[in-house]
Amino acid sequence: MRLSSTLSFYIGRNFLISFLALFGIFMLIILLFDSIELMRRSANKSHISFAVIIEMALFKLPHLGQKAFPFAALFAAMAVFWRLTRHHELVVTRSAGVSAWQFLFPVLASGFFLGIVKIAVLNPLAATLLTRYEHLESVQFQGEVSLLALSKGGIWLRQANDTGQSVIYAPHVLHQGQDVELKNVIVFVYDKDYKFVGRVDAETALLEDGFWHMNKAIVSAPEQPPTFEKEYWLATDLTLNKIQESFATPETMSFWDLPGFIATLEKAGFSAVRHRLHWHSLLSAPLMICAMILIAATFTLRHGRRGATTWVIGSGVLSGFVLYFFQDIVFALGLSNGLPVTLAAWTPSSVATLLGVAMLLHLEDG
Repeated sequence: MRLSSTLSFYIGRNFLISFLALFGIFMLIILLFDSIELMRRSANKSHISFAVIIEMALFKLPHLGQKAFPFAALFAAMAVFWRLTRHHELVVTRSAGVSAWQFLFPVLASGFFLGIVKIAVLNPLAATLLTRYEHLESVQFQGEVSLLALSKGGIWLRQANDTGQSVIYAPHVLHQGQDVELKNVIVFVYDKDYKFVGRVDAETALLEDGFWHMNKAIVSAPEQPPTFEKEYWLATDLTLNKIQESFATPETMSFWDLPGFIATLEKAGFSAVRHRLHWHSLLSAPLMICAMILIAATFTLRHGRRGATTWVIGSGVLSGFVLYFFQDIVFALGLSNGLPVTLAAWTPSSVATLLGVAMLLHLEDG
């Protein structure tokens, strides 16, 4: 028997309303705890006002909300199926010859749509606001005005062209406006076969259009005496934007910008494993939400006895946390090259989907 469009709309609408309500509650809780954490961090910094703390918390909220997205879908599906079961609406529907797979379809379709919204709308918004949050954090908490990320050991850059590649190191970097100047620079030069061919030590290196302008440089080469150059020019394809982007975390980049950025990183010789893993995990978001809905259905489609509510809620919470930690473990394996990036990104959602389908087949047809 085919499920009527009226009943499909009714079930899908209930799911979307429950999802929006739960997601709003989760966001409020996240905002509260994140604001408290920022207030704790700013306890010894009198120049940071309460308005700045709230602004930073709001900037970070969409990013943190992405993590709560699948759990909101899980609990929303559990709430809808539990209510329909308790009111005997599903019992009547199934007695009319409608299978569980048919009345699951509107919820799964709504969940898949929410996954698309997360990718196309929420993620670009979260990436943009997270960039502003990190800038505010650097200015307010660390006193930095530069957007360039500098590790404790200095800055490392790698540039490549048709003749070879160079690795640039500098313990100090000065960034003002569009100017980037490195101090006490060391450049290791390699040919296209990764064979070391020379080294350049300079007091300063100023990034100009298409080259590094170095002052007081000592140029060395294997089996040759070093030579002193008052000025030395090293060709480069690096720009200020490329240098900034090479340190950008994948979370600060929109889903739509990541593919091109990954190609740019790999072309320049940088590792893009983390960015590629993040992009694939975003791409698998609709499947993950559908997996959450299937898991929710396995706990709530059967009419429960007294005390079953506690069992349902406890099982849902446990399933969500198990899947969350499993996802973190698999992602860690992907970052360490223990698993291929595609496999690491798609395994959690695929395993959860197969598990939910298997459990439903057992309950419905077994």
